[in-house]
Amino acid sequence: MPEKESIFVIQKHYTTTLHFDFRLEIGNVLKSWAIPKTPPTDKGIKRLAILTEDHPLDYADFEGIIPKGNYGAGKVDIWDKGKFTLIENQNNKIIINLKGSKLKGKYCLIKLKDQEKNWILFKCGEEDNNL
Repeated sequence: MPEKESIFVIQKHYTTTLHFDFRLEIGNVLKSWAIPKTPPTDKGIKRLAILTEDHPLDYADFEGIIPKGNYGAGKVDIWDKGKFTLIENQNNKIIINLKGSKLKGKYCLIKLKDQEKNWILFKCGEEDNNL
């Protein structure tokens, strides 16, 4: 029986420093990481992913301007959006199969040892349409 598909979104966030917000629907919230560089579309590229606060699910559709004076002030665009299947979810490792327009395939999020919020995101396999 196929696993349930959930939503993911990557928002390009033009704030003090340009970064990408990577969000996964897990447990009725969007688990969120800030990625300082463009998310990897090919194997062999690793990106730092800094765990941030959870966001409500309806934030997955947000595009627009966060006004000056507010946390995260700046422009937000949806860079990629789609569905994913959760393959593995442990305290220090998340493996997912992404089905987006830019990110497709198996991705790994690995928490760095002795780091509270720092993870590494990388493509760890090709798209598996059976998941």
